[in-house]
Amino acid sequence: MTQTLGPVMLDLEGPRLNREEEALLRHPSVGGVILFGRNVEDAVQVRELCQSIRRVRPELLLTIDQEGGRVQRLRQGVTRLPSMARLGREYEAAPEVARRLCQDAGWLLGMEMAGCGLDLSFAPVLDVDSGVSSVIGDRSFGGSPEVVSELAGAFVAGLHEAGMAAVGKHFPGHGGVAADSHHELPVDERSLASLRARDLVPFSALASQLDGMMPAHVVYPDFDHRPAGFSPAWLGMLRESLGFKGTIFSDDLSMDGASTAGTPAERARLALEAGCDTLLVCNDRQAALDVLEACHGQVSKRTARLRYARSRPDLDAMGALARWRRVHARLEAMAAD
Repeated sequence: MTQTLGPVMLDLEGPRLNREEEALLRHPSVGGVILFGRNVEDAVQVRELCQSIRRVRPELLLTIDQEGGRVQRLRQGVTRLPSMARLGREYEAAPEVARRLCQDAGWLLGMEMAGCGLDLSFAPVLDVDSGVSSVIGDRSFGGSPEVVSELAGAFVAGLHEAGMAAVGKHFPGHGGVAADSHHELPVDERSLASLRARDLVPFSALASQLDGMMPAHVVYPDFDHRPAGFSPAWLGMLRESLGFKGTIFSDDLSMDGASTAGTPAERARLALEAGCDTLLVCNDRQAALDVLEACHGQVSKRTARLRYARSRPDLDAMGALARWRRVHARLEAMAAD
């Protein structure tokens, strides 16, 4: 019988569990935890934090945003990763070298995060950079849909080599709007045909390879007046036209881009009805409590499949691996230049 988890993913206040959080994690609607910078000191501390969470609920999905570049929550005791745009620039001179480097980067990231006790990082970014979005920018592999597809696909292959799930974001593409959905609701006025020809290309190309997908808090009115994460039309396209069979994670329901959907409980209901499996509710404890109660009795079968299923690599012995030493040195040098 497939294990089920509650549909809510929460955050924590600091680098160590407190008693209130221990009680909160026992709520049956909780299915996972996401770590932010405030929860992180170094790799050893993260490993201890993950162990303390698993002592309370061993089945929870433990996650982090560890993309590389400016979105890298954990920086001490692991490899400093360059931005994906920096990896993408390698493609211009040497496509095959860049592809291998992206696969190596995905493998190294997966090994290090697994060694820290985490199940997945929300990566890779599949947004195509159109030069207008500051919130995406160098988080994207570049401005060519085909190059983004190829390099992100290599990154996914590397994560899978390490035994780690891959989560693509932000479907159907956040790279064409200037507004930041953390602070407002962006509206992308382009036609569906334009989106299909550009932003949707990486999601279409990699839908069968990805284990998870995160939709954007962006409205694309040519197709639906609702933000993608609350849209049965967009998530139906993801499932039916693109054939995606993995877990759909809402982006953080506490972001301002989600606020037009109503109260936290209403946002949770709409996201689940649209087709999301797991709901992120971060940086607002009262909102999280409201969503937990609103989701009473709800479960997800897909989310539990993303748990790291192999014997975890030894973080302290990573340097004994020749591949890790080679890739670590290359990525650290690229991050510094």
